[in-house]
Amino acid sequence: MAINRIAIGTPGEASRPDAIRAAFAEFFSMVIFVFAGQGSGMAYGKLTGDGPATPSGLVAASLSHAFALFVAVSVGANVSGGHVNPAVTFGAFIGGNITLLRAILYWIAQLLGAVVACLLLKVSTGGMETSAFSLSYGVTPWNAVIFEIVMTFGLVYTVYATAVDPKKGDIGIIAPLAIGLIVGANILVGGAFDGASMNPAVSFGPAVVSWTWTNHWVYWVGPFIGAGIAAIVYDTIFISSNGHEPLPSNDF
Repeated sequence: MAINRIAIGTPGEASRPDAIRAAFAEFFSMVIFVFAGQGSGMAYGKLTGDGPATPSGLVAASLSHAFALFVAVSVGANVSGGHVNPAVTFGAFIGGNITLLRAILYWIAQLLGAVVACLLLKVSTGGMETSAFSLSYGVTPWNAVIFEIVMTFGLVYTVYATAVDPKKGDIGIIAPLAIGLIVGANILVGGAFDGASMNPAVSFGPAVVSWTWTNHWVYWVGPFIGAGIAAIVYDTIFISSNGHEPLPSNDF
């Protein structure tokens, strides 16, 4: 079972050259992803004069995030595994595919990358607001938690099926493409309700730069629960039951 393979890691692991390179890869992938994803929303706001949300705006957000994540995962895959998401890293940890110490290193890099991307957007747009994630009218925090759990479950389940499972074979760009597509599809579902984060770092960056923390906990609790459930379900049913061992952390 996945939970039995959880590992803390060795004291010197965080200072190993491969771990440092992996953290840098996560940092730069996150900058790429957040700059494009958050930036597309800011560009849409500028074009519409900060008008109300529209269906076309939701489609634009979906496409920009799907394309950007496809690229961000692809460029980081060979170095760090291309997590580009603290929830994905948590799912990898729960499944025994990465140690806790390396996961913490990834989380720091991912959060810093998101903040740097939002700062770059604020500077390059002449001070435009990097809007924090928020709940739509009539959506309670617990509604949003359920949304985030289900959407992140779908994301991390996809990660496990296309990138972690030892039986996946050599499927090239399918994993980054599938990961980008499920995020884009989930934005079409949840974007109108809670912004469809699925990624605590994506929520953290604009929250820090705008210093807006209302209901911010939703975007941590939901994704981490969804990621943990997906990791346990996929590993238990499709990996451990067939006698396969998890991949080394530098392969995912």
